[in-house]
Amino acid sequence: MAHTTIIFENPKSGAIKEAPVGFSWTTFLFGFFPALFRGDWKWAGIMLLLLLVTFGLSGFVFMFIYNKLYIKDLIGAGFKAKSIGNGNMDYASAEIGMEIPLLETK
Repeated sequence: MAHTTIIFENPKSGAIKEAPVGFSWTTFLFGFFPALFRGDWKWAGIMLLLLLVTFGLSGFVFMFIYNKLYIKDLIGAGFKAKSIGNGNMDYASAEIGMEIPLLETK
């Protein structure tokens, strides 16, 4: 279950994205559509292809790992954590398995 939500901001463009941490109920219920609606074209395509090839069985893997993949891609694209819904950033970092870069306040 998604434990919390992290708000990310790209310091260069000012774009803001919201990313849940933990189990993805939306991926469990709707397959590749959450990735599509988030604008995560790469993982939406990969998930659709694997769902078709495995007759839907890959969905049982993606519901556990998709939120982590999404957060790692956001960090790779230069996004930094602006705030966290509830809990603390250390717990979210441990859940993801990497340090989450924080947005510097002015």
